[in-house]
Amino acid sequence: CHQKIDPPGFALESFDVLGAWRDRYRALGGKENLVKGFGKNGQPFAFHLGLPVDAAGEMANGDAFGGIREFKKLILQDERAVARNLATQLITYATGTTVRFSDRPALEEILNKSEDSGYGVRTLIHEIIQSPLFRSK
Repeated sequence: CHQKIDPPGFALESFDVLGAWRDRYRALGGKENLVKGFGKNGQPFAFHLGLPVDAAGEMANGDAFGGIREFKKLILQDERAVARNLATQLITYATGTTVRFSDRPALEEILNKSEDSGYGVRTLIHEIIQSPLFRSK
């Protein structure tokens, strides 16, 4: 499903449903070589080690990655995009409403003022609370 809907989701395949790291998928069946673990409901159960996890994928622009570490490196090539996403989420949380098209100039101004600090979280929050987005929404 990730191939069409969410190609970067492959990078997260190395994490199970509870967020723990895994190198292999779980498989059920048989009573030999069982490994103890926990299910989606948090209850203990036993399973077999299945196929190795393949966390490789490709971004929409064609950049390939071999796992979560390579994916992080690709994402961090554009720090401003990461900061824009974080600022957008912080604004949404702080104001209770999404950032709209008309809010983009104010968002870009927040990013411009935060650029010298390397888009630090403290600076982003400081600039957001002083912005018209926070004060008038």
